[in-house]
Amino acid sequence: MRFMIMVRANAQSEAGEMPAPEDGVMAEMAAYHEELAKAGVLLDANGLKPSGSGWRMRYQDGKPRITDGPYAETKELIAGYTLIQVRSREEALAWARRFPAPFGKRGQGDGGEVEVRQLYEMEDFESQAPTAN
Repeated sequence: MRFMIMVRANAQSEAGEMPAPEDGVMAEMAAYHEELAKAGVLLDANGLKPSGSGWRMRYQDGKPRITDGPYAETKELIAGYTLIQVRSREEALAWARRFPAPFGKRGQGDGGEVEVRQLYEMEDFESQAPTAN
């Protein structure tokens, strides 16, 4: 089972501000990802640049319409992700509970928000495949 742990963006991440070294956020993230790697469950992890360097495509009548960032609603944006592969939802939850607060100093102010979602696997679609007659 694969799960994506998504860090929600905030004003700090959208401004392109990196955490201060003395906050310890980057060191905590590095240690956490090293633990995931040692456990053999880490597939990928990365931060995303602010939405101002990206674009969105909305489809209408099958054609894409491109809108350049930045976007006003930061709560709808993702600042980074960690992709893991584990044996169960419970194991994913256990790893997610250990995820460091992505913003600010530990225990001070708004530490950010993280969302966890399971990815579809090929077997999820097998029941959707048409059957031959």
